[in-house]
Amino acid sequence: MNVYKFGGASVKDADSIKNVVNVLRTSGYNNTVIVVSAMGNTTNELEEIVNSYFVNNNYSDCIEKIRKNHFEILSQLFDYKENIFTIINKYFSDLYTFLKKNKSQNYNFIYDQIVSFGELISSQIVSNYLNKSGIINTWIDIRDYIKTDNTYREGKVIWKLTEKNFENFDTSKVYVTQGFLAADDNYFSVTLGREGSDYSAAIIAYCLQAEKMIIWKDVPGVMNADPKYFKEAQLLKFISYEETIELSFYGASVIHPKTIQPLQQKEIPLNVRSFIYPEKKGTIIKKGATIDPLIPCFILKKDIHLLTISSRDFSFMQEKNLSYIFNKLSVLNIKVTMLNIAAVSISLCVEDKYNNLSKLIEELEIFFKLNIIKNVSLYTIRHSNAEIQHKLKSNKNVLLEQLVKNTYQVVINDSL
Repeated sequence: MNVYKFGGASVKDADSIKNVVNVLRTSGYNNTVIVVSAMGNTTNELEEIVNSYFVNNNYSDCIEKIRKNHFEILSQLFDYKENIFTIINKYFSDLYTFLKKNKSQNYNFIYDQIVSFGELISSQIVSNYLNKSGIINTWIDIRDYIKTDNTYREGKVIWKLTEKNFENFDTSKVYVTQGFLAADDNYFSVTLGREGSDYSAAIIAYCLQAEKMIIWKDVPGVMNADPKYFKEAQLLKFISYEETIELSFYGASVIHPKTIQPLQQKEIPLNVRSFIYPEKKGTIIKKGATIDPLIPCFILKKDIHLLTISSRDFSFMQEKNLSYIFNKLSVLNIKVTMLNIAAVSISLCVEDKYNNLSKLIEELEIFFKLNIIKNVSLYTIRHSNAEIQHKLKSNKNVLLEQLVKNTYQVVINDSL
């Protein structure tokens, strides 16, 4: 069994969906599960519905905008008489019904129920178009298979139950299903975190003991840097699981941080390839691979915050203090991207994707002195050298830097 994952950029419009057919015919598609993300910016637009629901309950215009976009794509792929129009119409009807009948005030729960429509709709469109094009497949609802707890927006996979659900899976067919989604024990939708479709595909590959997994993207493969910020970015032909996990941990955006671990457990190779040039090999990530070419890898995280925490009485930052701080970070879902511990202080670069930073500051200020510099940039370089480090920080306002083995990190305040 193979697992292919197509992200939002690869199914953003009618031409993109037609290109999926070309990709499958070029690369082969027998015995394959095809995992599909929401189309283009649909997830962002569904988030607007969530926000409108809480702010003024005026969400109809947002829904109609999304509906219009999807039906415009449908009209370019299908005849109006085809059943897919009825199927997609039903999803929008269900979305309205949920919003009208919902009694919960749990933001994360409502978020997951609404945002999940993006993948459900896109996977139906892709599945139906593939069938129309002669690539016969079966659409499945991944919520029947991947089960999590009820940590909405960041579901924790219940592995034993999920594996059991795949036990009798017929691996002789072609399937289309959704990324990003799972279900709790009450069959409410649970999402696996933003960009979680890669993780979904890895879960499926793990449970089916897949021969390989391919992520189809709009880049040639895994680059040593983001081409948006680094003009001389190069393709990495081979990387090990361990190196990829390091890059993901520090914020490389090509691979979701959770994706590699299930694949590594069963030594399933991951191939990252371009849906624009499907004949090219891209990047292969596998056990024991030596990074090729062996060059520095650059990761830039913008709009993060540098938080320095120190004891009020200038005493040492003991273990109990660190335990308290990291417990608060965990509870508030604030990710640490850099850590520097001194005798009487600790400095953290943190991401605030759930807008909980003000709450963290409020709770820490009870016991500690705090200094925060917002919206700084964190550069991380793997396989660094002194020349590159000097060039990177030259003529910049450096707030903090550290070198651990072959990983160099520097925090820069771009506003000064």
